Amino acid sequence: MQVHLRLNPLSLALTLLPLSALAQTALEPPSPTASAPTRSAPQKPAARQQAKPAGDAPANEKLERVEITGGASDDTVRRMSTASKIVVTREEIERFGDSTLGEVLKRLPGVTSGGRPGRGGDVRMRGMGGGYTQILVNGERMPPGFSLDQLPPEQVERIEVLRAPTAEHGARAVAGTINVVLREALQRHLNEVRTGLGVERGHVTPALSWSRNDKLDERGGAYNLTLNAMKTDRVDDVHTIVSTEDLAGHLQDQQTTLGQSAERRQALNLTGRLQWRLGEGDNLSIQPFAVVSKSGSSSQITQTPGRLFDAASTSGDNKFTMLRLNSQWQKRVDENTRLELRGGFGGAQADGHSLRQESLAGAATRTLDDTSSSRDRSYNLVGKLSRQLESEHSLVGGIEAEGNTRDSSRTSLQNGLPRPELADFGDNLKASTQRLAVYGQDEWELNKQWSFYAGLRWEGITTKSDAANYAVSNRSSVWTPLLHAVWKLDEKSRDQLRMSLTRSYRSPQLNDLIARPSINNEYPCPLGQLCGPNQIQYADRAGNPGLKPELATGLEIGFEHYLSKGGLLSANVFYRQIHDLIRTQTNLETVSWALPGVQRWVSRPSNIGEASTAGIELEAKFRLDEFISEAWPVNVRSNLSLFHSNVDGIPGPNNKLDQQPRATANLGADYRLRNLPLSVGASLNWTPANTVQESLLQANSTPRKLVTDAFVSWNINMNTLLRLSASNLNPLDYNTASLISTDTQRIQTDNLGRTFTNWQLRLEIKL
Repeated sequence: MQVHLRLNPLSLALTLLPLSALAQTALEPPSPTASAPTRSAPQKPAARQQAKPAGDAPANEKLERVEITGGASDDTVRRMSTASKIVVTREEIERFGDSTLGEVLKRLPGVTSGGRPGRGGDVRMRGMGGGYTQILVNGERMPPGFSLDQLPPEQVERIEVLRAPTAEHGARAVAGTINVVLREALQRHLNEVRTGLGVERGHVTPALSWSRNDKLDERGGAYNLTLNAMKTDRVDDVHTIVSTEDLAGHLQDQQTTLGQSAERRQALNLTGRLQWRLGEGDNLSIQPFAVVSKSGSSSQITQTPGRLFDAASTSGDNKFTMLRLNSQWQKRVDENTRLELRGGFGGAQADGHSLRQESLAGAATRTLDDTSSSRDRSYNLVGKLSRQLESEHSLVGGIEAEGNTRDSSRTSLQNGLPRPELADFGDNLKASTQRLAVYGQDEWELNKQWSFYAGLRWEGITTKSDAANYAVSNRSSVWTPLLHAVWKLDEKSRDQLRMSLTRSYRSPQLNDLIARPSINNEYPCPLGQLCGPNQIQYADRAGNPGLKPELATGLEIGFEHYLSKGGLLSANVFYRQIHDLIRTQTNLETVSWALPGVQRWVSRPSNIGEASTAGIELEAKFRLDEFISEAWPVNVRSNLSLFHSNVDGIPGPNNKLDQQPRATANLGADYRLRNLPLSVGASLNWTPANTVQESLLQANSTPRKLVTDAFVSWNINMNTLLRLSASNLNPLDYNTASLISTDTQRIQTDNLGRTFTNWQLRLEIKL
């Protein structure tokens, strides 16, 4: 058999670069049957497929059932968008049977997730943590306390990833924007039940979900309802070593903490959408969204040698409830003009209680009892007017208003009595944030080859709080001009060049603005007295009411080549220059809660100056027979992202942006067997070890991540599918470290942790 290869230099480079990067980790290449990452081959839209008449089919050949769903494919949406956009469809979301959205998103170009492998975690674009990535749900920002891991993948219709900000989606997106779109009404008729069991370290996690799409009436009304219930049970080891050395390297003190922590969580999520067709071009929809979760935790630890204690037990429980109701009205004013009004309101409540009991040499020494409660109330109003001009201009203008009010309280008892050092801080806090934005944008198709986008957005934010003795009033406003362009190098748009010049920003978080202190429990104040000194690794924490927003100027240049059998090869270069960078600094301060003449170490955020980051993102997704004519139609996905950043005022070589690694890569593939109703696939995710110099005194380190996922799915029949998946098949230790260097000593904290494989078995039934 003769094999024909069809490769050009760019195709070869983009295909092999991720492989070469992974090879540098000194790992054996994955075997095709075990860890070769896989994905199913992209199918052409069903509407484009030409069905053969029944009489033309051979007698021994069965005609396959084709379901026409309509709508543009993810690659088509990406190709037609003037601003760089990646769309993750429902098929991609459910392919590996992931239990969290963080596990889904980690396979995208330039996206990383924090925390231990296989556990999801906070999502970061371009490796930039600390709020640089804008997270939206149905185009709206969620209230404090909500995270993407609280949203089951079953409730998501698609995920839109924008690498550069746009006027409509907002400019609080220095690294980019991730917009999660919840299940939509009547994408197709559906009545589906999914049940699953997850197992990690012998602990079982059951889950059950139900989705229903159908018509409301014959005029075009439709609804969607998705309900998800789950229970999580996890156990982690606690192993921390704190070593103190003098500058000559002689060990002065070493403290070891050993134990185990357990977490149990139950959650119930509901999303829905009801839409009515009121007339020609006139639609109304209502979208409820509810989350209820309860969690409990416990831990038993021992500490050697004991300073305040040598044994401690901790127990806690938390409850989080969120309810939002959004509505949307769309009206076609005339043939070329559309009006859209959106509004919503919601509330969230979080209640928590923790009890810590410490003992020394068998005798009880201290009991800490904390009870906290917070309530958030929010609203949002959006008006948008769109008009299509005959000159191929598409004009959009809009105004947005958003408000959030938080009421919180806390009661802290030490040995059954109120902690006196906290009396001046106040137990209650009321804070509010108001945001107003106005924007306009023009998307212009100059000719078949050139498309332009120009936008301008103004956004103002006012934050106020009435915390006792620590009231805050902070106002900031930002103008953000935005320019995007696409140059199609050929008439079929198979090759195109993207360019963006934008301004974006990151606003301070509410907790960073409120100056009310939080005293470290390792060095508390004696009852009835002010505090003595503490150590730098056990610093108190306080906010900074004078924080200014970070401003960033961004440049993007990208090239995309779309393949004939689906898929693409792309390369994207980005640059960000950041002004007024916010970074938490730890310093000795004279504070009101310390004894006269005594200073305590306090960590608080501040604007420290300039920073810059740049990188390149390479992506190759294709069917293998695109390049090897006799190969099976295996779908291959690979990407490699390289990052570099520099923070002025902090010494190198690791003076990088917070949590940003130097690279991340993914390699994956999947294949649907020809003679069996089986699909198999696997993926490999790699992030190298990383050290970041956080300040003049402190550096933090994280280990290499190498996560292998795999799945096999069996179509039992047309309406039933069974899927077995595994995340983190090669569990590696995940050990983090922190090094603090002062004029007299070095203090290193090592947190040692094991990781485990997470198995998921899911049954999907269409009723």
